[in-house]
Amino acid sequence: MANLKEIRNRITSVSSTMQITSAMKMVSAAKLKKAQDAITAMRPYADKLTELLQNLSASLEGDSGSVYASNRAVNKVLVVSITSNRGLCGAFNSNILKQSVNLVENVYIGKQVDFVAIGKKANDYLKKRYNVISNHNGIFDDLTFDNVSEIAEDLMEKFAKGEYDRMDIVYNKFKNAATQLVMTEQFLPIIPAEGEEGSNSDYMFEPSKAEIVEQLIPKSLKTQLYKAIRDSFASEHGARMTAMHKATDNAKELRDQLKLTYNKARQAAITNEILEIVGGAEALNN
Repeated sequence: MANLKEIRNRITSVSSTMQITSAMKMVSAAKLKKAQDAITAMRPYADKLTELLQNLSASLEGDSGSVYASNRAVNKVLVVSITSNRGLCGAFNSNILKQSVNLVENVYIGKQVDFVAIGKKANDYLKKRYNVISNHNGIFDDLTFDNVSEIAEDLMEKFAKGEYDRMDIVYNKFKNAATQLVMTEQFLPIIPAEGEEGSNSDYMFEPSKAEIVEQLIPKSLKTQLYKAIRDSFASEHGARMTAMHKATDNAKELRDQLKLTYNKARQAAITNEILEIVGGAEALNN
């Protein structure tokens, strides 16, 4: 059994760790509320915009936006992997990296697959194994639609020039603080809506269909990427809050066990000292 000083040092160390994890949990909880409100408010708009785009995509031929709907033979793929810049958030980052690797090894077998890393964890892992053409770690320092739009415009330009035949986004979708869903969404080319071909008849175009499509497609694609990053941002804080909550509980349990061990060791030491005193007194009496 460890001596009393070693046990006391371990209790002090575990208590300090528990204070740190508890503080990180509270910080993440505060940030989660704001991030959750942002993605919850944005989702209906983003989903409706995507629905409109998909309904229009069936008749894009000949329009100015048709370049983003062109289905080419898939030889070159670009995957946008969205992780966080920091760890201590459970399996949040590892799930995204596993899915990114799965796309290379099991989905796009024999294809050229490059990556765009959003988040330091994605860049650090993927650049050792694959070709990462760009890294956007700083986007979380100022997460605005305008900053995300610059990334989306670069992706759209690469697709329009034929540098890539398909683009996917891999990210964590926020469900609640304890649950994040790993999503793989097709970014380009645009996915046409499923169902009857006459879905576009419900819309009246003013001033013209061509002008509306020209503005709608870039805006919808930018919104899709922005929503994915916002989802990931909220998921990160939810995952970190949950992980730090579990870590705090584990530290508290370990501290209680150490205190029990310490009390038993101290009691044993006191008992031994009493026995030694009694034994010494009896020896003197004899």
